[in-house]
Amino acid sequence: MTAIRQLRLTDFRNYAALDLAVSGRLVALAGDNGAGKTNLLEALSLLTPGRGLRRAEFAALPRAGGVGGWAVSAEIDGALGEARLGTGSDPGDPARKCRIDRAAVASAQAFAGHLRVVWLTPDMDGLFRASAGDRRRFVDRLVLAVDPAHGGRVNALEKALRNRNRLLEDFAADPVWLAAIEQEAAEIAVAVAAARRETVERLAALIAAGRDDASPFPHAAIALDGELENRLATEPASHVEDWYRAALNANRGRDRAAGRTLIGPNASDLRVAHGPKAMPAGLCSTGEQKALLIGLVIAHARLVKAMSGMAPLVLLDEIAAHLDPARRGALYQVLAELGGQVWMTGTEPAAFAGLGEDGIVLHVSHGEVHPA
Repeated sequence: MTAIRQLRLTDFRNYAALDLAVSGRLVALAGDNGAGKTNLLEALSLLTPGRGLRRAEFAALPRAGGVGGWAVSAEIDGALGEARLGTGSDPGDPARKCRIDRAAVASAQAFAGHLRVVWLTPDMDGLFRASAGDRRRFVDRLVLAVDPAHGGRVNALEKALRNRNRLLEDFAADPVWLAAIEQEAAEIAVAVAAARRETVERLAALIAAGRDDASPFPHAAIALDGELENRLATEPASHVEDWYRAALNANRGRDRAAGRTLIGPNASDLRVAHGPKAMPAGLCSTGEQKALLIGLVIAHARLVKAMSGMAPLVLLDEIAAHLDPARRGALYQVLAELGGQVWMTGTEPAAFAGLGEDGIVLHVSHGEVHPA
């Protein structure tokens, strides 16, 4: 079972020092708001590429009153056996550093051979009514859990499009240089769109194969809607790349007036519907949207296991807050069957009464953690 066995924090958020031994498949963190529960999940989410579940700048992670650096270290049972993963920054240098078994590695992408992580936070509850950009970031997190190189491609695409926008602002810019930037952007854009499309299609197929209309977490019908993604469904990638390069050239005037690139993977969207009701997710009730989102995250965890061969670490922040006892019990049963370790937070220990023998409840208070 993929699991965290020991978690150590130094000057991270509100933790001056923490050395926490962990056992159990389902780990519940209970405590008052502001006690530091989500900080623990955030620390674990940094054992994966990206900026973690809060998407915070690394300079914001050191403890107030500390020396300025921060560190997260975890001893894990992972896909390659026992290992120690560590990340953090030194005082005066906010750049993130990563280590595996105390040896430096180039980036957190190296962690993916040992551990995959998926999560759900309250900030995601409004996903279906949020902007298309929020849903694109959600899709990119889905892809990143199965393809650790995806984050680098997305960053490279954003950089290429920013460079193009700057050149468009300069009417005297060298057209040869602008064409070269558009060539680079087209190559990366097709790779990003293809990775998103493949992951969403695989997830949709997995959901359809395991659909259960009686489940308290209704299945979602999902599809990616975007010019490049739609073309990739019927055309070779090389043709789509040529089309996008020509489209960037033809739309220079319009993009210059808008101050941004108006077509491409930066404009795609994730369409989600309530499967049993055949209703757009954005029109569903708040409770239905929460249940849909939980079902999506559970399906994603199953997809990560199917594609990577390792059950992911699952982080669920304030997961029990809006679930009735019956739905909570059903959730805990599903989580126990995923095969990986699950960390959850909540304010009331009683909400985790149905965890069963595989569960452990820890009390979090003012940067300290003790058995409840």
